Amino acid sequence: MEPRIKIDYNQILMLIHQLSKSEIEKLANSLQSELSTPQSSEAIMELILNAPTWTDSDFNDYNEAREHINKSRIA
Repeated sequence: MEPRIKIDYNQILMLIHQLSKSEIEKLANSLQSELSTPQSSEAIMELILNAPTWTDSDFNDYNEAREHINKSRIA
């Protein structure tokens, strides 16, 4: 377990203002990649795991309906 430091938002902001422009850009890039990558993969994983699924009966009903629609189209 890693140690956690309690720093409020204003203290973090004051520390960021002490950084050079290049360090702030590096921090911004790191934070952006940190925020975008895990959340999107976690969101996709959650969607996949919690998505509704079809039973065999539902799938058969869909296939029958699709077959009926395909046959009834005027070619």
